[in-house]
Amino acid sequence: MTELEGKVAVITGAGSGMARASTEVFVREGARVLAADISGREEETAAALGDAVVPCHVDVSDESSVEAMFAAAVEAFGRVDAVLNVAGIATASPLAEMTLEEYEKVMGIDLRGVWLGTKHGINTMLATGGGVVVNWSSTGGMNGSKMPTSAYSAAKAGVIALTKAAALEYGTQGIRANAICPGFIETEMSGGKGAAERFPALVKGSALRRGGQPEEVAELASFLASDRAAFITGAIIPIDGGSTCSLPS
Repeated sequence: MTELEGKVAVITGAGSGMARASTEVFVREGARVLAADISGREEETAAALGDAVVPCHVDVSDESSVEAMFAAAVEAFGRVDAVLNVAGIATASPLAEMTLEEYEKVMGIDLRGVWLGTKHGINTMLATGGGVVVNWSSTGGMNGSKMPTSAYSAAKAGVIALTKAAALEYGTQGIRANAICPGFIETEMSGGKGAAERFPALVKGSALRRGGQPEEVAELASFLASDRAAFITGAIIPIDGGSTCSLPS
């Protein structure tokens, strides 16, 4: 039996990157997936993966849209067992130069969007006895950066605190919540496959000296959503090739 046999997952950002890879891995492991995205590429994901995937257009920063997403999952599959809040954006504006509009856009997607997915995911999963939340934070939420990513880092730090709170508040009701903190992963957003070879400074401080692949993060998410991880909750897990395990050189 595959590790997610019979489970239903809602995955945001599923049109590309780590969310698309997670959808592929979850289907391989026996899950059915509501693949949600704002871009329209969720349709491509569903078409590529067959009947186990239902596409859903969602704006994760809008509560009514998130509520409709979970209603669509229940309508399509009857239940939800796992929620992967992956959708996110980044900004490259220095803190003192960032506009309020930029700040609110990043926080609206990267933090409010995760909060809404966690909130309505928990409410949906409580109706059938519990489930798993896997939230996407970042190594940028664990540490500061010389790069101009203050709002992004603040949002991702908020995701870590939110995830711990969810684990503590709902653990006795059958809900587990964990956060994944990717480092440099070669997604479309970061320059695509081979980006680390073109820009070696991006992985200079990592133990493995390479960029991560979206499917490597997806494998971790699959494990966390499975019954094999039944005693793991409130965990904040870097997946970064060792970039956060040493002091700066």
